[in-house]
Amino acid sequence: MLRTVVCVSGGGTNLQAILDAIDSGKITNAEVTAVVSNNPGAKALERAAGHGIPGILMRPADYPDRAAFNRAFTEKMCGLAPDLIVLAGFLVKIPEEMVEAFANRIVNIHPSLIPSFCGVGYYGLKVHEKVLERGAKVTGATVHFVNEGMDEGPIIAQKAVEVLDDDTPETLQRRVMEQAEWILLPQAIDDIANGRLRLEDGKVRRRSGLSAGPDSGKEEI
Repeated sequence: MLRTVVCVSGGGTNLQAILDAIDSGKITNAEVTAVVSNNPGAKALERAAGHGIPGILMRPADYPDRAAFNRAFTEKMCGLAPDLIVLAGFLVKIPEEMVEAFANRIVNIHPSLIPSFCGVGYYGLKVHEKVLERGAKVTGATVHFVNEGMDEGPIIAQKAVEVLDDDTPETLQRRVMEQAEWILLPQAIDDIANGRLRLEDGKVRRRSGLSAGPDSGKEEI
C-alpha cells in the first residue's frame, strides 16, 4: 500500500479528487495517511478530517527563520514516512533537503502545459491570467516529479484544455481543474502505486514496452 501525504494550501479540490478516486477504486494500492497545510483556514484540512485523515499545520511564520522551518518540515515528513508526497496546490517551496530525502517520491500538479506558464510567480489564478494575457489558444495541466528547480522535474503526464474567447481567469481555472487536474493527478498516483512508471535518462516512461534487462539509465519509481 502506497502511503501518501498530500500537501495543500487552499480549498483542496485536488485532494478531494484523490480521495474520491480512492473511494471509487480508480486509485488502488494507495492511501492518504496525512494532509499537511501551511494555512490554518484551508478547507483541505476539513476535507481530511471528514475522511478521518490527520491534518498537520506547518507554517513558516511559526519558525525563527526559513532554515529552521525547512529543517522542521523535512523532519516532520521523514517522521510520517510516506512512500509518496503529493503537492496539490501547495504554495510553499519544498526544501532542497526534503527533495533529496524523497528523491523521485514527490509529485506536483501545475495548471499549465509545462514548460509554458510555469516557474517563479506562476501559481494559482496567476497562471490563468497570464494564459489569457498572452492569447494562448490551448492550456492544460501537468503532473511532474519535483526536483531542486521550480516546475523543472520530469513530466509524468499532461492534458490539454481549450481556451475559449469569453474565458475569464476564473472560468478557465475551473475548466482546467475539471478537464485536466482532477483526472491527471489520480491517474498518476494510481500508476505510481501500481508500478507502471519508471525513470529513464531523466524522463518518465511507462513500464509497458520497455526492454528487459539491466540498464544503468533506468531507475525504478
